[in-house]
Amino acid sequence: MTTSELTLPQVRKEGRRSRRVMGAGKQLHAGPVTYLVLAVFALVSLAPLVWTAIAASRTDRRLAETPPPLWFGGNLFKNMQTAWDEAGLGTAMLNSVIVAGAITISTVLFSTLAGFAFAKLRFRFSGFLLLLTIGTMMIPPQLAVVPLYLWMADLGWSNQLQTVILPTLVTAFGTFFMRQYLVQALPTELIEAARVDGASSIRVVWHVVFPAARPAMAVLGLLTFVFAWNDFLWPIIALNQQNPTVQVALNSLGTGYVPDQAVIMAGALLGTLPLLIAFLLFGKQIVGGIMQGAIKG
Repeated sequence: MTTSELTLPQVRKEGRRSRRVMGAGKQLHAGPVTYLVLAVFALVSLAPLVWTAIAASRTDRRLAETPPPLWFGGNLFKNMQTAWDEAGLGTAMLNSVIVAGAITISTVLFSTLAGFAFAKLRFRFSGFLLLLTIGTMMIPPQLAVVPLYLWMADLGWSNQLQTVILPTLVTAFGTFFMRQYLVQALPTELIEAARVDGASSIRVVWHVVFPAARPAMAVLGLLTFVFAWNDFLWPIIALNQQNPTVQVALNSLGTGYVPDQAVIMAGALLGTLPLLIAFLLFGKQIVGGIMQGAIKG
């Protein structure tokens, strides 16, 4: 239908629709209230980290005084060196990088494959298996500590890094997370088109599934790395002070009749720095992946 064939109400309706489409492409600008709210949230979020750095730069005696210090002192690097030497953080950092890296890579890979299978493949008992996978999330992890430790002891893996890595090679949360994302982000027609072109299952996963799942994989990888780096319960049971992760090593700083709070804070700051560095290096790519997934969704 041409413009000359439209009635006057229809012309007005088409004009309003065109203006809405043109207005949708305009960039929105935040007001001062938005910046104020964001600044408050940023300050509240950074307060614990800033206080840790302030406490790490003071002496234990100064931290016990009232009022507590509100600005940095001059003992930061001294306390960090003390914490590094007393806790053996060199070996602990390397072990944590190995453990967190292996867990992250395996969890993202296996969770993506399992999520794709539950989202787009049709096989027997898929619904039951998905419910069973989700149901495992309701079991407290503390209940598995004793049988898991006995199993690792039977394998002869006590005080070894694979004891921490093996139980978390894949997670139910990761599988459910990737399944929910791929249901919406990966069109079934795209998989069928790849099949028609003669692509094998491996090529479909590599060239179709992984590119579509990249934003969710980045988010899951970040969450998994942070969780694996900060995990304390299972590593403190499975490892000892001769072969620790960062959290197990930091636990040794709290021993003694009167623990040095400044040194403990310095150790905690050292244990947090790798996470901050990783986010500074890869945060832009992760946020970009999240936004890309949001636009596609």
